[in-house]
Amino acid sequence: MTIIRKYDKVLLEHGSGGLLSNELIAGSFLPHFSNPYLERLEDSAILTIGNQKLCFTTDSYVVSPIFFPGGDIGSLAVHGTVNDLAVCGGKPLFMSTGFILEEGFPFASLEKIIASMAEAAKTAGVKIVTGDTKVVPRGAADGIFINTSGIGIVEYEGSLSVKSIKAGDVIIINGTIGDHGAAIIKSRENLGMEAEVISDSAPLNGLISEILKANPNIHCMRDATRGGLGAILAEIAQSANIQINIAEQFIPVQDNVRGICEILGLDPLYLANEGKMVLFCPSADAPNVLATMQKHELGKAAAIIGNVATGTQGRVVLKTSIGGERIVDLPTGELVPRIC
Repeated sequence: MTIIRKYDKVLLEHGSGGLLSNELIAGSFLPHFSNPYLERLEDSAILTIGNQKLCFTTDSYVVSPIFFPGGDIGSLAVHGTVNDLAVCGGKPLFMSTGFILEEGFPFASLEKIIASMAEAAKTAGVKIVTGDTKVVPRGAADGIFINTSGIGIVEYEGSLSVKSIKAGDVIIINGTIGDHGAAIIKSRENLGMEAEVISDSAPLNGLISEILKANPNIHCMRDATRGGLGAILAEIAQSANIQINIAEQFIPVQDNVRGICEILGLDPLYLANEGKMVLFCPSADAPNVLATMQKHELGKAAAIIGNVATGTQGRVVLKTSIGGERIVDLPTGELVPRIC
């Protein structure tokens, strides 16, 4: 149960994807907008029109810097929208894009971002079919903000939802965590590290399509963006009222990402990802799911990281690499603002 605290003003942490984000949704938006589609609180709304099941999502992107190793605000916007549709079992088809531009923003940068979006959409197999542009006075924005919406069709016959998760389910992630967050941090700070950190920003719909074709018993998928793996698992545990057990030794983290976290005192569990998703499936299906992932370019480092237990409900328990245990909660602060 979310305890809703009242604030006089919006804080930066309200956009972190952590505890205050959940309180903002539960305390302000849901009481006014509540309906059966929204109340699922999944990455996309699932809508049935006639005999056709559709998925629909929207997101806004304010990442800083707008160009970073492995991507930019344009490709990031496409990937994020495509992934929100795909983890709900959707085949992404069409997108809209809205640009808010600050007066004085360089046209060379705008052209580069537009070209990047076009290439990302082509790679993901979606079409950008409508959009909008607004220009605000100098100082009223920070260069460029982008909003995207996406729509697709749901052909998977199973019910992909936190409500479908069952005790005994295995939890699988498709690769290393924290890559995007670490890439953004390194782009902002002079950390004196020679090793380059590349964002994992990528469209997951191809990988997910292969998984769903090969495995009819997937229970839930979520992409671990703001708040990272830790936040999304804590959110799922609370929403599904389950206990999730994960093991630190099995969670893949690149050495250079771990190094950045050690320098800055951060936890890679809470660093954002833009090309990673967690999947819940029956233990009997886990070997096939893992093998399917590892055959794909975006799943080569996939790993089983935990399971759904029958212990205290609504919590995530991490078994540390030294044999102890700690609770993984929703983050209460903004680790890295303007991450996506």
